[in-house]
Amino acid sequence: MGKPLNSLGRSTVVITGASSGIGQATAEAFARQGASLVLVARDRDAIEAVAQDCRNLGARAMAVAGDVTDASAMADVARQAVGFGGAIHVWVSNVGTGAVGAFHEVPLEAHEQVIRTNLIGHMNDAHAVLPIFLRQGHGVFVNMISLGGFAAAPFAAAYSASKFGLRGFAEALRGELVPHRNIHVCDIYPSFVDTPGISHGANYTGRRLSAPPPVLDARRVADAILRLALRPKPTTMIGAPTVLVRLGHAISPELTTRGMALFLQSYFRRAPQTATSGGNLFRPAPRSGGIDGGLRSPAQRRMATGVALGLGALAVVAVALRGRR
Repeated sequence: MGKPLNSLGRSTVVITGASSGIGQATAEAFARQGASLVLVARDRDAIEAVAQDCRNLGARAMAVAGDVTDASAMADVARQAVGFGGAIHVWVSNVGTGAVGAFHEVPLEAHEQVIRTNLIGHMNDAHAVLPIFLRQGHGVFVNMISLGGFAAAPFAAAYSASKFGLRGFAEALRGELVPHRNIHVCDIYPSFVDTPGISHGANYTGRRLSAPPPVLDARRVADAILRLALRPKPTTMIGAPTVLVRLGHAISPELTTRGMALFLQSYFRRAPQTATSGGNLFRPAPRSGGIDGGLRSPAQRRMATGVALGLGALAVVAVALRGRR
């Protein structure tokens, strides 16, 4: 059923959460390389539009309306993908969402849905494709985690729980797959990315949400996924904030979490008011689609250096405090 990849042009790639943002950027990037694509999202019209864009770029593409929280639906996606491409070379488990707000003010069902989507959804993806990888003797499973997999995000407790859990799941799965040298589980940890995801997610703060600079272009993340498809490795960090926050949290998690909480509290006090919303937790966003979220303004790019320096200073302080213990 095929061999490990040496060319993306002969690959069959499944991407969940492909109707916007990183997923759409990744679909278009693989399409330009001539891959055969199976694209999955809840919104049938939105995912068909992305599939058509990929066809226009010269790729074979199939759109599937499906929800990663439904294990049987993901198993069916895997079967369809094998029928479409003859094998599955790469599965990009990209779906992610969040619910922002004080833990006790966010409805419990919203917390539960974040866990179902961000953690159980990725497990459903892996459970669907892993038997196929084992039968083939090869495959690359790309796990989209985030900066949140290394450091807790106050006011996004379920998101933090899901991303910490996803990192643990991936590490455990890699351990199980050690005897299978051509099957890879690759985790990606981008910092904040300019996608519609922030505006689509659940917001219970009563304040308009944005992302602190520096904000990554989703296409940069997509390019990293393409590289992993050909040269898999366990961990890929994208963006200086991920590296700095990982270092700070490893040395002094209390200081890092406290600093993030103070930053967010300050932001919420200054941000414009808006209505609370469950966003896309339980149904697709009404205006889904598009790669960019409009977060990379010239002003934000000017602020990026200052924020990076601040994160670096936090890491240095954490090192100093650790040394005094």
